Amino acid sequence: MRISWMIGGAQGSGVDTSANIFGNAVAANGYYIYGNREYYSNIKGRHSYFNLTISDKPPRSIAQQVEILTTFDAETIFQHFTEVKDVLIYNTEVENTKVEQVQSMEPEIAEEVTKILKEKGYGTTVKDVISYLQKEKGVKVIPINYMEILKKVADQAKVPLSVADRAKNTIAIAASYKLLGLKEQYLINSINRTFRQEVFSKINTIAAQLVMQNIQPMYNLPELPNSDDKINLDGNTAVAIGKIYGGLRFQSYYPITPASDESVFIEAHQNVFTIDPKTGEKRKSTIVVVQAEDELAAINMASGAALTGVRAATATSGPGFSLMAEGIGWAGMNEAPVVVTYYIRGGPSTGQPTRTSQADLMFALNVSHGEFPRIVIASGDHVEAFQDAIWALNLAQKYQTPVIHLVDKALANSYSIIPKSFLGMENIRIEKGKIVINANNDYKRFEFTDDGISPFAPLGTARMHYTGDEHDEYGFIAEAAGNREKMYEKRIKKLFTADKEIPEEDRVKIYGNTSSNIAILTWGSPKGAILDAMEELESESIKPMLVQIRMFNPFPKNLMKKLLGDKEIIIDVEGNYFGQAGQVLKLNTGIEPTNYILKWNGRPMMRDEVKEGIKAVIQKGEKRVILHGGA
Repeated sequence: MRISWMIGGAQGSGVDTSANIFGNAVAANGYYIYGNREYYSNIKGRHSYFNLTISDKPPRSIAQQVEILTTFDAETIFQHFTEVKDVLIYNTEVENTKVEQVQSMEPEIAEEVTKILKEKGYGTTVKDVISYLQKEKGVKVIPINYMEILKKVADQAKVPLSVADRAKNTIAIAASYKLLGLKEQYLINSINRTFRQEVFSKINTIAAQLVMQNIQPMYNLPELPNSDDKINLDGNTAVAIGKIYGGLRFQSYYPITPASDESVFIEAHQNVFTIDPKTGEKRKSTIVVVQAEDELAAINMASGAALTGVRAATATSGPGFSLMAEGIGWAGMNEAPVVVTYYIRGGPSTGQPTRTSQADLMFALNVSHGEFPRIVIASGDHVEAFQDAIWALNLAQKYQTPVIHLVDKALANSYSIIPKSFLGMENIRIEKGKIVINANNDYKRFEFTDDGISPFAPLGTARMHYTGDEHDEYGFIAEAAGNREKMYEKRIKKLFTADKEIPEEDRVKIYGNTSSNIAILTWGSPKGAILDAMEELESESIKPMLVQIRMFNPFPKNLMKKLLGDKEIIIDVEGNYFGQAGQVLKLNTGIEPTNYILKWNGRPMMRDEVKEGIKAVIQKGEKRVILHGGA
């Protein structure tokens, strides 16, 4: 069972809070949810919306077509009326609003809405949209006079109407919630947990009760068994918790969307318990979180902290990662075990600060000048975001090299309820590599070794030298040709060591029918939409295999050749123009995707559009399907 729900409104009008109240209430009934928020890069006024999937088992994506569209303003109706399938909830006060009167709507969107309505023979008011939905699509329309309800709220709560107006969003979510037929008390509980001030808790509770008594259930969802083995995670928080459990002790950052939330969470939970390595006793410890003056300072701070022997990381997005390039090169030269969590958003330049992208894969693989090992991993869901944060810290310390952890914005800003057991807490392992506790007087920080990995003594425990120049085994600047060749090879050798030691099965995940002659290739957040689409396609006897790349460097070339070498159709699904993962596949294996499903409008991939894209490839032979979903 899956039901898709959406609420929209002006930025800063409480859309996100309303969606969280609704989602928490649904979850209290025993259901799983997967939600994504889309918002403009301004503080207040422009359109934002929250798309939520409700299911009796963990969903992994959102859908473009929604069963219930919940609105309290005109713009949300105009922006999303083509996406609603079953029910529209709207405010009767906006019925006469025309498209051209909504000043916050971008002109090209207004033109498209007007075109759709006029081609169908309708005018451009909300009332026209409602007529279109009823006659053309059979959508059930639920009109609500928000002002009448708010006046009743003000009267019952004995507050001014201006205060009661703060319950407007609750009117919308209460109507949606009652349609589902779920236990009403859970919504009231969610409201009370959200609004700690008595007056706001009171007005929102009254509003919810007034609405729910006048709405008839439509879906009649039963209450499901619930358990404590559930956790609600967004991508930023999953990475932050992973770093904390992975032993992080230093995090630097410069504020940037959508990366900052991770560092803010770590700072709010920086006091942790650790086990004393000498006594085995539990003791209080602290994670140092520093807001640097810029991204170059952030990466250099993190590298410096890593060289002291603590687990260190930084987090940023595209513009910040661009600035970090020089510092990452310094870390590569000095074999600093530093982690960079790279939240990919739309570029170039400032680009789309609040929209998703997968266009920076090649940049991450080749960041900074010169050849040196850069281990690059990519998370595809919230569980992997948690686990990969730990994995990245282990890889950095074990191989003494920068590790870049890719998390696209769609994953960072989506959230899901998952069984806590999925996280695999019992399997957490800390790998530190060749750490030297008592270095001798002849300690060589960059000692030549068979595997390229030198014994690592933390700063302050032995004499050592760090410089951006080429150096000898002690770290002194050295430009001799022979030394350059050996030191160059030493650094590169670590990548071959990692390739030999890290099982290729850990670098790839495989789903579906492995004997199928159709394979889908992907990475990052599209994974969830693809898996959900594959589940729906089974009823149509379409059963492909999905290959998800989790590590791009070192690339699992042998396993990829085995998995894809004999496939007739290889569909590359990712969020960029060129199909960059397909390019990496070809570079490493000589195998090239036969077809592409791509998206670059800044919105996440959705299961229904991915499903139609797969069918277009398989049934119609489309070589390149471009997805356009999202407002």
